[in-house]
Amino acid sequence: MGMDAVVPAAGAGTRLRPLTADQPKGLVAVAGRPLLAHVFETLIDSGVDRLIVVCGYRGEQIRARFGTTYQETPIEYVWQDDRRGLGHAVYQAREAVAGPFVVLNGDNIVAGTLRRPIDRFRTHSTTAVVATETTTLDVARTTGVVQTTDDRVESIVEKPENPPGTRVTTGCYVLSPAIFDAIAATPLAATGEIELTHAIDRLAATDPVLAVPLGTDRVNVNTPADIDAAETLVA
Repeated sequence: MGMDAVVPAAGAGTRLRPLTADQPKGLVAVAGRPLLAHVFETLIDSGVDRLIVVCGYRGEQIRARFGTTYQETPIEYVWQDDRRGLGHAVYQAREAVAGPFVVLNGDNIVAGTLRRPIDRFRTHSTTAVVATETTTLDVARTTGVVQTTDDRVESIVEKPENPPGTRVTTGCYVLSPAIFDAIAATPLAATGEIELTHAIDRLAATDPVLAVPLGTDRVNVNTPADIDAAETLVA
């Protein structure tokens, strides 16, 4: 049985300029193909049977490039005109998804598949799965740090000055539709954005949320140097 995927791809990609001056980040070339093509292929290889792309900055170019299918997998587009964070982006897909779904950020190049977190979601009674990796304290200060007890998520701390650990989010999640009510109840962060991790944190206070190692290498493409790393990964 397949599953929907939500691909947030609305950001302006300012750290990749001038490559994103006249095109969205998702169309920046990695190893000769658009960044989003790699993301779509990871999801399809992971068993996803529908792609829901959240577009914003120059999003019409994404729709023009990919159309309604990719490798015979249907694509649907939703819009995040007022870009207020990852939680807000995922919320735009609430009427498009049917049942549980995978989230993979549209700037994430993954070497393998997402089958480990997807399988864990399907085989355990859980409301959400957070795919994690272990990193350095320096990197932990720049992302979401996941605190667990026996792989059950106790809390997720976003960009802590003093990280309580080095197990961090990866931009990959498997979520039940319960996330939408959690997002709607999540206040804006100090940045003015709705953080997806804050919404998952709310879920974890009342429902089982699991942390599962992603189990494969990945590169989050934010800068020109990241493109080089991503090309090495996919070579």
